[in-house]
Amino acid sequence: MGDVSRTAPGLPTVAATLLARLDSFAAEMTARIRDEIDFYVVSDDVPDSSLAASVQDNLRLILHALIAGEPPDLAAAHATGRERAWQAAPLPEVLAAFRVGFGALWAAIAAEARATGAIDDAALVDMVAEVWQLAGDVADAMTAAYRDAVAEMMLRDEHRRSVLVEALLSGEIADQRSLWETAHALRLPVEGRFLVVAAATPAPGREALPEIASRLDASDIRSAWRLQPNQQIGVLSLPASATVDGVLALLRRANARAGVSPLYSALRETPQALQFARLALRGLGEGEVAQFADTPLAVLMAAAPAEAGQVAARVLGPVLELGDGATLLDTLECWFGSGGSAGEAARRLFCHPNTVRYRLRRIEELTGRKLADPAAVAELSAALQALRMLP
Repeated sequence: MGDVSRTAPGLPTVAATLLARLDSFAAEMTARIRDEIDFYVVSDDVPDSSLAASVQDNLRLILHALIAGEPPDLAAAHATGRERAWQAAPLPEVLAAFRVGFGALWAAIAAEARATGAIDDAALVDMVAEVWQLAGDVADAMTAAYRDAVAEMMLRDEHRRSVLVEALLSGEIADQRSLWETAHALRLPVEGRFLVVAAATPAPGREALPEIASRLDASDIRSAWRLQPNQQIGVLSLPASATVDGVLALLRRANARAGVSPLYSALRETPQALQFARLALRGLGEGEVAQFADTPLAVLMAAAPAEAGQVAARVLGPVLELGDGATLLDTLECWFGSGGSAGEAARRLFCHPNTVRYRLRRIEELTGRKLADPAAVAELSAALQALRMLP
């Protein structure tokens, strides 16, 4: 701010007069803001005492600056900006209050100058631009502090949400009251239609699904996310109108590798759903999205992963030791998926049916289990599914 007192030598006297009646002047300005700015008319988020104190503090520092002819101390403007941010007052409404306040201040300066003859009209005209530059500096300082406070609050809230999501995923929420409080903080229901998504991150600290929460919001799907070193985990709440296929399609558009749990109905079941989502993630290629197969056998395998690994090793160990063991197991898996038809499996594998039959005979010889025996088929299927679920 330039030295306004040099432009108008009588300004320090006028400012000193206004400072002497600061209490009544600030009270008038506070009432005017309360009457003219919609937010302050209808909301109690900013108490009268808070508004009055900030009006008085800002007026005092500005009047002191006008008396001294020096740039103002912007501490009051910074304090007002931070306080209004914490009070959730909209920034445009706060700026409108500052404009009303400066308008009242300028009117009071002009009225006092004319009444006392301390400043003539020509000098008043000359000082308008500099006084309003001062107003702009104060408003800019308030705005910067407001935005800094909002950024701090967002970071704090995001950290708290992340901690709550981690507690939900890990099963650390023990009682019903804590579950209700967590659900409320995350904007999720306690009962409903839920999915857990586990997406592999491209690098530690980088999101696999950027802006996924806002994309889900556009489909009325609420979600809460936690970024871990190797995975981005989300808990999704689906409205009745949303489908799992729709969620899978949205995830595929992100071109990330992601596993999805089966639908579940109680938020308390989230830890188990996370396990299913991570199992679905295993073995996926780049950009692939898959939902955990919610079959009785898959659920049993997921519930006892160590035992599932032992089953896979015991039944399929001789096949796994071969150099072409992976080819044999792919053929067996395709044969199961083809309903036990060697012809259909051959079509899918782009080979001759006799090749499929030869590979299946080798599996029978290596495992000692005949594919004509239903019990043996069940063991082979369980072992193969367990193998696919292993890390």
